[in-house]
Amino acid sequence: MKHTFLLSGMSCAACAGRIEKAVASVEGVRNSSVNFASERLSVESPDDETILSEIEQKISDAGYSSERLSGDRKVTISIGGMSCTSCAKTIESALLQMDGVNVASINFATERLSIEYDPSLVRLKQIKQRILDNGYTPLESAGNSADSEQQRKDRDIKVLKIKFVVSALFTIPLFYLAMVPMVTMISVPYPEFFRPMNNPLVYALLQMLLTIPVLAAGYRFYIVGAKAIIHRSPNMDSLVAMGTSAAFIYSLFSFSRIIGGDHGAVEYLYFETAGVIITLVLLGKLLESLAKGRTSQAIKNLMKLAPRTALVVQDGREVILPVEEVEVGDEIIVKPGEKIPVDGIITEGRTFIDESMLTGESIPVGRHPDDTIFAATINGNGSVHFRATQVGDDTALSQIIRLVEDAQGAKAPVALLGDVISGYFVPVVFIIALISSLAWLISGEQFTFALTIFIAVLLIACPCALGLATPTAIMVGTGKGAENGILIKSGEALEIAHKITSVVFDKTGTITEGKPRVTDVVVTAGIDRNELLQIAASAEKGSEHPLGDAIVNEAARLNLPLLPTTDFKAVTGHGIEVLINGKKVLLGNMKFMKDSNLPVAEIAGQGDSLAQLGKTPVYIAVDNILSGIIAVADTIKAGSHEAVKQLIDLGIEVIMITGDNSATANAVAHQAGIQNVLSEVLPQDKAAALEKLHKEGKVTAMVGDGINDAPALARADVGIAIGSGTDVAIESADIVLIRGDVRDVATAIRLSRRTMRTIKQNLFWAFGYNVLGIPVAAGLLFLFGGPLLNPMIAAGAMSLSSVSVVTNALRLRRFK
Repeated sequence: MKHTFLLSGMSCAACAGRIEKAVASVEGVRNSSVNFASERLSVESPDDETILSEIEQKISDAGYSSERLSGDRKVTISIGGMSCTSCAKTIESALLQMDGVNVASINFATERLSIEYDPSLVRLKQIKQRILDNGYTPLESAGNSADSEQQRKDRDIKVLKIKFVVSALFTIPLFYLAMVPMVTMISVPYPEFFRPMNNPLVYALLQMLLTIPVLAAGYRFYIVGAKAIIHRSPNMDSLVAMGTSAAFIYSLFSFSRIIGGDHGAVEYLYFETAGVIITLVLLGKLLESLAKGRTSQAIKNLMKLAPRTALVVQDGREVILPVEEVEVGDEIIVKPGEKIPVDGIITEGRTFIDESMLTGESIPVGRHPDDTIFAATINGNGSVHFRATQVGDDTALSQIIRLVEDAQGAKAPVALLGDVISGYFVPVVFIIALISSLAWLISGEQFTFALTIFIAVLLIACPCALGLATPTAIMVGTGKGAENGILIKSGEALEIAHKITSVVFDKTGTITEGKPRVTDVVVTAGIDRNELLQIAASAEKGSEHPLGDAIVNEAARLNLPLLPTTDFKAVTGHGIEVLINGKKVLLGNMKFMKDSNLPVAEIAGQGDSLAQLGKTPVYIAVDNILSGIIAVADTIKAGSHEAVKQLIDLGIEVIMITGDNSATANAVAHQAGIQNVLSEVLPQDKAAALEKLHKEGKVTAMVGDGINDAPALARADVGIAIGSGTDVAIESADIVLIRGDVRDVATAIRLSRRTMRTIKQNLFWAFGYNVLGIPVAAGLLFLFGGPLLNPMIAAGAMSLSSVSVVTNALRLRRFK
């Protein structure tokens, strides 16, 4: 993170160098730079108070004073008025030239600007003014009101519909009027009064009058396009404006010739070209807006999940409050069939809750007192009281929405090529249009022919398709992931995931349940299974050992009553000794039994077999007689074996990493179907193990759930956290599996591969369309005896190219 300090006491540039050197010696500081003119120090370091305090101390020790200013502020702003990626590039360039703006990135598909700036150097008001100065409209911060932003987009679509309808109503008769006299193959009804040979002035005047309302409907192309040209950053609007203006102005010139008596000029009217082009471009924009709206459908669906009100207990009374007014600690009542309004912990009642909207798991989950429940999930047939623990933007649903929005707003590395090309695209197209039209003019063709070439080249070029190719696919892909309980936190993670060659699983809590439980009970003659469990559980009830907890829990599951105990004594590292109903009970490992001089040969072989399977045998002796063995193990999750198989089927190497000894690790790996095991790896060495795999040229994903997995998750090319794990692990991860099902690892990789395939298809189409379309428009086919591309067809093709890219991205919604 970037931090800024205001300095005082400097007298020359040497002072600045001295401060930079002193600050650079602080551990954790990645970069330090002093601006002597503004007397400010910019430092890149973690947002750690200890480091920041040490920086201040270093400055003081060097003999200068400092005042810490606020760090960079991150803001997301919706932008209105953009028509193509050239617009986005213009805004980015203009903002990055401002002092204090460090990052400015626009996602054209979502129409959002993500900006990081130093409030001590530039204010948000100035940033918005710079956007206005460049001809675009900064709207409210995108995170402030999702509803108002959606209303704005709906309003824009409604306006586009009206413009298109108005344009079409005038263009259809205009096209009929202009084109029917040229049709000679078939007889088409046509008023003789309007025929160009009979009344050329009426014919031209009527065309002009029909064209003017169409141009008025597309006025925005001319206003925005002209502003873009003035700011030396032409965009798609500029291309449309120049092309249609050229057609209309030349038609006006021909019209003036007709007025002057030159009736032959009726052949050089291009009013219908301008009208049809505007109508087709408006249609393309309308279809594009409708399609783009569907790409963010997942976010809209998530937002609709949250209920608007909550039934809160206040002063003993039940009060219905807007969910925004619910505070942490409020007692809330949820009746059968209602949605949970905020996150909380059940205090009273039992129920089953449908959590499918968050986890993708269709089977309702049983919940009882002390269980956590989440906003937007649906209560089953029970009524519950719960205490609010997370409200507003802190609920799990809000955090999921925020993560998905961030991922959809971020640019993936694959988008960089398109961004670079988009920055030069429009000026290059204009130059090509100018050169090609001049070349045909010089070659002897008429001016009208060269004009047709000029307009066609301008109109067939489509920077929008390039700009939409990547972000639309990422929006749909991340949204589809969220619907299936897979949170992909960035476009970069989505891109890298398709390259993964090795998946490294942590064992405890990831491959296994993370909670030891009783798996086997072996008894000797004279005692039955339940009696042995009852004695062992009674002995262990005062123990804090996880193995003891597993035995006690198993007895509780079987409703076995615990017996009274006396003289409890723990033997560290060996076991326990206790009296139950006057009988001496020993419970522990093999060494404890041998040290107590008990004969173990009878069942030692069974104990060894259990140990070889990765289970821990607990021996029980009653009155110096070995009575049996209870085996406890951290069993593998139900889906672990299937998850490993799916990854292997995808051609991915699967590795398990654990701190356990090799015997236990290999036993668990065998059950899960994993061939490669890294055992006895200390928590702090897991990241080093990932680094070693990276040096071997492998693209790695680390899957874990605990705090000790966080460094490895951060070091892996893609960190994948189990959603039921700790907050630290989730924070360090690039992908979060909300429902904690390891089978979703393969699903996430398949989704990434499918998304990247879609992006490559989009880029191929966008590049291919322009590479092939522009030469055709420039007259390449005509040069070899082929047809000349009509500007109206060029405009239609340009409009449909953007729609086709978005439509292709929408196919991802069918991913299962």
